[in-house]
Amino acid sequence: MNTSNVNIERKRILITGGAGFLGSHLSERLLGEGHDIICMDNYFTGSKQNIQHLMDNPNFELMRHDVTFPVYLEIDEIYNLACPASPIHYQHDPVQTTKTSVHGAINMLGLAKRTGAKIFQASTSEVYGDPKVHPQQEDYWGHVNPIGFRSCYDEGKRCAETLFFDYHRQHKLRIKVGRIFNTYGPRMHPNDGRVVSNFIVQALTGQNISIYGKGDQTRSFCYCSDLIEAFVRLMNSDDSITGPINIGNPGEFTILELAEKVIAMTNSSSKLEFHELPSDDPTQRRPDITKAKEQLGWEPQVDLEQGLTKTIAYFDQLLKAGEVTARGAA
Repeated sequence: MNTSNVNIERKRILITGGAGFLGSHLSERLLGEGHDIICMDNYFTGSKQNIQHLMDNPNFELMRHDVTFPVYLEIDEIYNLACPASPIHYQHDPVQTTKTSVHGAINMLGLAKRTGAKIFQASTSEVYGDPKVHPQQEDYWGHVNPIGFRSCYDEGKRCAETLFFDYHRQHKLRIKVGRIFNTYGPRMHPNDGRVVSNFIVQALTGQNISIYGKGDQTRSFCYCSDLIEAFVRLMNSDDSITGPINIGNPGEFTILELAEKVIAMTNSSSKLEFHELPSDDPTQRRPDITKAKEQLGWEPQVDLEQGLTKTIAYFDQLLKAGEVTARGAA
């Protein structure tokens, strides 16, 4: 799917979290369009391996920096993707997770204010918490526990959205806020605890598939190329379109259905193993993408089976190369 019909002017673009799963795909996409990319990452969850194939591109610059500290650059656009996104990673240091969302947003918004850059915030469906409205629309305020184990991420992202809209109202910043629903694809961290990577690695290595609760909770899975397309369309949209806009695949599956599909597609002998449901785990999650369709002309093109085929092939290659062990990253 191509972006828009307009001629793309060359821009100097900063991507925070640029060596992460989504950041690396976004870097690749924008380099392909001829832009100059500054990829900024502190490698907490990102990896040089994700962007190794981009290093020789003269338009690509790698910068090791923590978004919680100010940075002084001259740029045209900012994609603020920096933040651990899986429960294992963001609960490892919850205070730092909140700082990354809040201080990171303040620092990037300050940079955008100084340079006049347009700025995109990678928000999350977690702002809806354990929703009482289904599917979730952007005008739903959410049902979030402010003091739970997931709160560092949920409330950090909610506060970041607040900051974005306050800077927009107070300083006339050009902002774009996209709420990401579950996404997956090649370059996911093999040991991030997210359901797709967990199931695939467990199935390929013959381990039992870990299911939390009864597996009847639902999720919607969006393949990474579809998500990146939405990012670019939102950034390139008219300045009157600020978001928040849901970005995800409205196809809804139970966790049990996903496990069975992964087992079948990998021809695995893995059995299902049930565990206690984690605190504040959402029971259902599906985006209403009406806004994305109407304002961006966007909807997902890759169905779950197509996306899983590509993601399974990626993890299978890592396992055969010895870069992933049965327990995760080697």
